[in-house]
Amino acid sequence: MTAPEQEALAGRTILMSGGSRGIGLAIAVAAGRHGANVVILAKTDQPDPRLPGTVHTAVAEVEQAGGQALAVVGDVRNEEDVERAAAQAVERFGGIDIVVNNASALNLTGTEELGVKRYDLMQQINSRGTFLLFKAALPHLRKSDRPRVLTLSPPVTMAPHWLGKFPAYALSKFGMTILTLGWAAEFAEAGIAANCLWPETAIKTAAVQNLLGGTDTVERSRDPEIMADAAVAVLSLPPQRTGETFIDVQILRETGVTDFTRYGGGDDPELDFFVDELS
Repeated sequence: MTAPEQEALAGRTILMSGGSRGIGLAIAVAAGRHGANVVILAKTDQPDPRLPGTVHTAVAEVEQAGGQALAVVGDVRNEEDVERAAAQAVERFGGIDIVVNNASALNLTGTEELGVKRYDLMQQINSRGTFLLFKAALPHLRKSDRPRVLTLSPPVTMAPHWLGKFPAYALSKFGMTILTLGWAAEFAEAGIAANCLWPETAIKTAAVQNLLGGTDTVERSRDPEIMADAAVAVLSLPPQRTGETFIDVQILRETGVTDFTRYGGGDDPELDFFVDELS
């Protein structure tokens, strides 16, 4: 990254939902590498034999990368937990400059088979959690001289072939996007830039390994670092760039990146949901 991009995150405080592993962890570590303070609200207090990492190991990785970090054990569905995370971010670092809505639940079951509890889980973590985290941070974002919101959610599409695959999941993710783009308009005069980011291809995460096809899909997935680099690029944009939904390769091309092979995925990477072709 160039010097201005590094300076965009240096000393800034990020409040992030999730982040114990996967894309969220990669973004947190990249932000720490650029000098950010990262407050991670996540449930994973103890190691899970099925999944790597906890909120505490994530903090250690951010600090090893050169940033400062704080672990807050809690659930983004719980308003008290979210407000406590915001309060601790302010107490520890003096404010909040950036909100990263990373936590998300994935369930691709069709309507007939999807239970109401699973449906509620997706809506509560994805769109409701995004709302809670932003709302708790909003008074502090207003005080920042460079407030930003980044939500990991897709471009909204009404294409029947996507809506018909998994309507409940689509609703929860589109809800995250609509909220974020709405905030870009609602708080434009307050200078709060709000954007979304989505991967062009599947990303090597535990969810891909466990839920989306196993080894073959993992081999055709790019590394989480592509989303981390893209997130840093979005968060480094001038405030006029707001209300946009970026694809990772799109924003990286703006920074001069043209070769994406270093992120893996092979010659025929697996497209992510809501993406129809490689750009």
